[in-house]
Amino acid sequence: MTQAVAAAQEGRGANKVMVIGASSLGTVFEWYDFYIFGTLAGIMGKKFFEAPGINETTAFIFALLAFAAGFVVRPFGAIVFGRLGDMVGRKYTFLLTMVLMGLATFLVGVLPDYAAIGLAAPIILIGLRLIQGLAMGGEYGGAATYVAEHAPDGKRGFYTSWIQTTATMGLFIALAVIGITRVLTGEEAFMDWGWRVPFLFSSILLGVSLWIRMQLEESPVFQQMKSEGKVSKAPLTDAFGNWKNLKFVLLALFGIVAGQGVVWYTGQFYVLFFLEKMMKVDGLTTYTLVAISLALATPGFVFFGWLSDKIGRKPIIMTGLVLAILTYFPLFNALTKAVNPALAQAQISAPVTVVADQAACAAQFDPVGKAKFLQSCDIAKSYLAKAGISYSNAEAQAGEVAQIKIGETVIASYEGAGLSGDAAKAASDDFKARVGNALKAAGYPDKADKAAVNMPLAIAIMTLLVIYVTMVYGPIAAMLVEMFPTNIRYTSMSLPYHLGNGWFGGLLPSITFAIVANSGNIYAGLWYPIGIAAMTFVIGMLFVKETRNNDINA
Repeated sequence: MTQAVAAAQEGRGANKVMVIGASSLGTVFEWYDFYIFGTLAGIMGKKFFEAPGINETTAFIFALLAFAAGFVVRPFGAIVFGRLGDMVGRKYTFLLTMVLMGLATFLVGVLPDYAAIGLAAPIILIGLRLIQGLAMGGEYGGAATYVAEHAPDGKRGFYTSWIQTTATMGLFIALAVIGITRVLTGEEAFMDWGWRVPFLFSSILLGVSLWIRMQLEESPVFQQMKSEGKVSKAPLTDAFGNWKNLKFVLLALFGIVAGQGVVWYTGQFYVLFFLEKMMKVDGLTTYTLVAISLALATPGFVFFGWLSDKIGRKPIIMTGLVLAILTYFPLFNALTKAVNPALAQAQISAPVTVVADQAACAAQFDPVGKAKFLQSCDIAKSYLAKAGISYSNAEAQAGEVAQIKIGETVIASYEGAGLSGDAAKAASDDFKARVGNALKAAGYPDKADKAAVNMPLAIAIMTLLVIYVTMVYGPIAAMLVEMFPTNIRYTSMSLPYHLGNGWFGGLLPSITFAIVANSGNIYAGLWYPIGIAAMTFVIGMLFVKETRNNDINA
């Protein structure tokens, strides 16, 4: 480290609260903007995707895919803004990403829904999500690099761990704003227009964030590099066209970030959707449970960041992955018993089975919203998927009408082909009534009983899930910064981070719910994060080296 850089870092050490606080607070607000859409996915599905011919389950998955669209383009934002950050500077790049994020979020709040402008509504909405994704793709790498380049040796894990709290804090604020708005407006008004308030509130956060970040100076490491004429003229070529650096990009993606991404989104987002859509817990109770667990576990980011300065980044991240792999299934089963004991008991005493010619059954995920589901098997499974009922499958003779077995009760489905108009509606109403009555008689609740929710147990389980998140995520910013040279650091670390979190993690809700809808098992979606985490653990243990003693000024 040069004396100039060391002196600059030491001088700013006294002002570390400003460096960390300003960087982190701005990032918190960007995550808030990014996550309110995901938190409101159920409502967004109804407002923008529940069009004629598209059922409720498919509309919800469409909303999750729109949420995921922002994640899909994050790597492209990482490339665009990473290049800019390595050529122009860290500070001005993440000022630009903040403006883009804030404006896109505000526009979602004023966008007319499908009922008002038809197909244009979801198209514009997805476009705004893409802008948000591009902005977020440039934000995180800039903030993490900026803070790490201010940190003294031996404290990078601790300094950057504050940046790692921002995503959780952004989600926490999103839950709080949405929850308060729901209480103040009432549920009916919130469903009608109140859902727009959290999006519009982002304009205030944008103004505060811009003012705070304008007070920051450029990173001392970047300033030193720029004064010495060592700024990369072609960051993309230097980062990805050179195998010596590209191999570390690939190792960062598959050996660290992919597993971290799925653990993060399972602990903070999948559990949110699991409670609302599968456990039928009301929105306010769900937000309360998630918010409390986030508040209790968030200090873990700073603790594990600090600990990684002492024992290394890799051991903590790998331990978090192993714990997730081994405990996800028992934890989510226990969560079912905690939040909806009546449902858990009904699943044991009266398991549901679809007896049908499985070869005649279609996938319940309809990506274009055109499937008619006229086969008796599809009609049966579509009803159960929409109702959030877990079921298993059993084979029947080809050509037989599908049946739903609820314990010992058997309800025959019907063939929808050839029925139209009043006959189709009458058959559907009769089938739904018979299945609904049988489910009710077997003890399956329409929704979770708030009085029966074991709040302490649910909070304990969900806090543990978030602690896994803090283990894999707390040390990761420091580790990524330490893997790459200064002149291409912003570009190099941003791409694997946003591929891992944007693609492997961001697509998790839609992938897992598609798996659940197709299989019928409400826990089957967990195989996706477990599989990705297992892959990352193996690659990470075999090929990724510890980085805490690396010189980041090289």
